[in-house]
Amino acid sequence: MIVTELTPEECREALAKTGFGRIACARGNQPYIVPIFFAVEDDYLYSFSSGGRKIDWMRDNPLVCLEVDSVTSWEDWTSVVAFGRYEELPDTPDWQTERQRAHGLLQQRPMWWQPASVVTLDHAGEVFLPVFFRVILVHLTGHRAVSGSDGARPVAPDEQARGGWLRELFRPSNTEH
Repeated sequence: MIVTELTPEECREALAKTGFGRIACARGNQPYIVPIFFAVEDDYLYSFSSGGRKIDWMRDNPLVCLEVDSVTSWEDWTSVVAFGRYEELPDTPDWQTERQRAHGLLQQRPMWWQPASVVTLDHAGEVFLPVFFRVILVHLTGHRAVSGSDGARPVAPDEQARGGWLRELFRPSNTEH
């Protein structure tokens, strides 16, 4: 088995192809990770949810990461981690274009509205108010394993990108809407 590092473009392609992963957020010293459906366009990952712990925590601390993987076998898999900043797309006139973009991208996927809109027995009778959001993708990292030798070479640790992406992650968002 040969494990290679993915380029940022290959990471973005893997995210777009997968459309389902686990988003991690943190409050205080407690991490929290849950599955989400999403769509990717350019440097944004779009999703939506019902209100709750995940949304509350991302509002408090917008630094998040998302992990996806695709496993065919023990020797044939791809894994990507995306670091970014949560940005809510409120239901206001200023954000309608971005909300429509998110909705348009998400509805291209089957079952995109689950699990966020499913009313469970614990929450029966509650009003469902969708929260559309996006993650500004700041840094992507990933690896792919393939069996045998296909000409690819493993990536040496000193070749891996270091440094600037972490500063970028903590920089306040300057996006316009």
